[in-house]
Amino acid sequence: MAALAGMLSDRGLTVTGSDNQLYEPTASLLRNSRVNVITGFSPTNLSPPPDLAIVGNVIMRNNPEAAALLDSPIPYLSMPEALWHFFLKDRRVLMVAGTHGKTTSTAMMAHVLHAAGRDPSMLVGGVANDFGSNYRIGAGPDFVIEGDEYDTRFFRQGSEVSALPRARRDHHRRRIRSR
Repeated sequence: MAALAGMLSDRGLTVTGSDNQLYEPTASLLRNSRVNVITGFSPTNLSPPPDLAIVGNVIMRNNPEAAALLDSPIPYLSMPEALWHFFLKDRRVLMVAGTHGKTTSTAMMAHVLHAAGRDPSMLVGGVANDFGSNYRIGAGPDFVIEGDEYDTRFFRQGSEVSALPRARRDHHRRRIRSR
């Protein structure tokens, strides 16, 4: 979520978020990206209402902020849906999946593409030494991303590697455009 927040902020959007605790290097990355993070989850974090809420994969439906979001008219997307909508839909997505080594492999793939002059975008779960960040927005056609899985999930169980159901993507696109 921190990488997505930084990417959205770099696109000129005002980004805020909430979490129970922030650790380094994430706290510094978010601060450098001008992302304001509120400690703790509360319905009051949704006031004033944002134009769009992006719900992280580790959030469960009994989270007080998530419950308030569901009771509100605020449009929301999952992290994968937001990535698709804002960054992936027009790119060639290169996802690294597996049990071990995803962060390293993703950062290495982005480095190789960058060294080859392809100017890739990247989202990775750690700080990539070559880029000094957990994300990179490039102008090239490639987007290298670290796949991930969670045993808790707000939206649905199943692989994030599989494509989002088209009807669900289209539904959320309409909700975003209507605001």
